[in-house]
Amino acid sequence: MSKLGTIGARLHRGEISYDFVGKRKIWYGISILITITAIVGLAVRGLNMGIEFKGGAVFTTPTHMSTSVAKTEEYAQNAAGHEAVVQKLGNGSLRIQIAGIDTDKSNQIKQTLAKDLGLSPDKLAADLVGPSWGEQIANKAWEGLGIFMVLVVIYLAIAFEWRMAIAALVALIHDITITTGIYALVGFEVTPGTVIGLLTILGYSLYDTVVVFDSLKEQTKDITKQTRFTYSDIANQSINGTLVRSINTTVVALLPVAGLLFIGGGFLGAGTLNDISLSLFVGLAAGAYSSIFIATPLVADLKEAEPQMKALKKRVLAKRAQAATDEELAGNRAADVDEPDDDAAAAVVGPRNQPASRSRGRGRPSGKRR
Repeated sequence: MSKLGTIGARLHRGEISYDFVGKRKIWYGISILITITAIVGLAVRGLNMGIEFKGGAVFTTPTHMSTSVAKTEEYAQNAAGHEAVVQKLGNGSLRIQIAGIDTDKSNQIKQTLAKDLGLSPDKLAADLVGPSWGEQIANKAWEGLGIFMVLVVIYLAIAFEWRMAIAALVALIHDITITTGIYALVGFEVTPGTVIGLLTILGYSLYDTVVVFDSLKEQTKDITKQTRFTYSDIANQSINGTLVRSINTTVVALLPVAGLLFIGGGFLGAGTLNDISLSLFVGLAAGAYSSIFIATPLVADLKEAEPQMKALKKRVLAKRAQAATDEELAGNRAADVDEPDDDAAAAVVGPRNQPASRSRGRGRPSGKRR
């Protein structure tokens, strides 16, 4: 068995563990800090919405253009009078995006760009995108997100309980906020591919959370009938028992996404794949974090607010305190037995430096025995 497999088996059996739930205040603090940073980024910088949402024109050059991306971007900005975005596609062609222009302006820019690039206007493909199409996509995405959240809460409340449903919902909002905040802070362009990626990460995040919740539900069936573990203790055992599985699932999911992001986007220049893979990469990492450090500790907090769990925690802590006291008393008694005092030792040994011959024959008459 591999070293990781051995560690996973020991975690599952409870032989070793890390106190995730006990340190939940640290994880809450880290998540709050990251979430506030993401919200500030959204409020200050905002999202860099793609042309599909703002409207404009997209020009595509023939393959294997000799003009560089930087030079083409300069030509496009001069022709449009404002900022333009140029991407090099996998087949060697250039994709030029200019937002906020109408049909007449698009035709004028096409003529100017074709002249600067040394092309015939017929060879420069142009597509005009209206902002209403992007608005429809955004509205549909919000509707899909809202329906998904409602269905998730209903399912988890039926399959598990409402506290787990709330914790899972908080984790999902946490993941979406962090992902969109990173887009705002770094300035990544938001396209329909980004929206698809954001909706996809919700399923991955929910999967890891449900795996831990299922283990937690199984181990807490008769929790009030024992006095060895609190709800937080069992929640921590559930996290440790599924930790290696969650890590393996996340790594296996991240590897192909990383391939799409860094190879497909970085070397091949695949625009749509790049948009989807970027949101997936950030969202999967955030989802794995939230399922371990946010969702389960939050369930433990909600459950231990119940009167039954409060009483159980009180009994468990009292039993542990009594066991510690008994162990301390037993240790003190053992120390007393192992280290007798000086008076007792002197009584057993007798007077010091007394010759052995003086004690011989004491109480007998002197002289020879007749």
